[in-house]
Amino acid sequence: MTAVPLIGVLALQGDVVDHMRALEAAGARAVRVRRAEELDAVQGLVIPGGESTTMSKLLEIFDLFEPVKKRLDAGLPVFGSCAGMIMLADEVLDGRPDQRSFGAIPMTVRRNAFGRQVDSFETEIAVEGIAGDPFRAVFIRAPWVERVGEGVQVLARVDSGDGEGGEQGGRIVAVRAGACLATSFHPEVTADARVHEYFVGMVRGADAGPVE
Repeated sequence: MTAVPLIGVLALQGDVVDHMRALEAAGARAVRVRRAEELDAVQGLVIPGGESTTMSKLLEIFDLFEPVKKRLDAGLPVFGSCAGMIMLADEVLDGRPDQRSFGAIPMTVRRNAFGRQVDSFETEIAVEGIAGDPFRAVFIRAPWVERVGEGVQVLARVDSGDGEGGEQGGRIVAVRAGACLATSFHPEVTADARVHEYFVGMVRGADAGPVE
């Protein structure tokens, strides 16, 4: 794997520019992905936040859903934040009946679990695999993970204030499963690039070069 991997950001909706900035700060080259041929060139992919039902529709309109799924199934490293987490789940609660997701991570995700836009918040959390001070996590109409399947590593939890969240305490807000990383929060809106550095490290360690 090249020392400076080429990582795409799905550029149909969401905070594409800030993800690209964070990836470059983390040592990668970042490009927008809107077409299948652009997807073929990348060694990793970020699926940003936004609105998951709209993103699902746009992927179909741009004929990108199946190409993305094919590459994810083949082991392309992917990082999904907020709506991107929803898109990676194999089960989505409170979604539209026609909403599609990639099923790349065996987990159940609840849309808008932390509430509406007015319920957005920030808090400091410990993220497994990220050294140093706690990470300042920004939650905007965020989902949470209600169930994880075999092979899914829980990286972070946060207290939702509902008294639920299992024996470990708190709702699951960051997970990893193989080459897939997902967070409920938006690390790209902060100046802290450590989550993106973690993902760039995943891409460097993977064998998922451009499609020949």
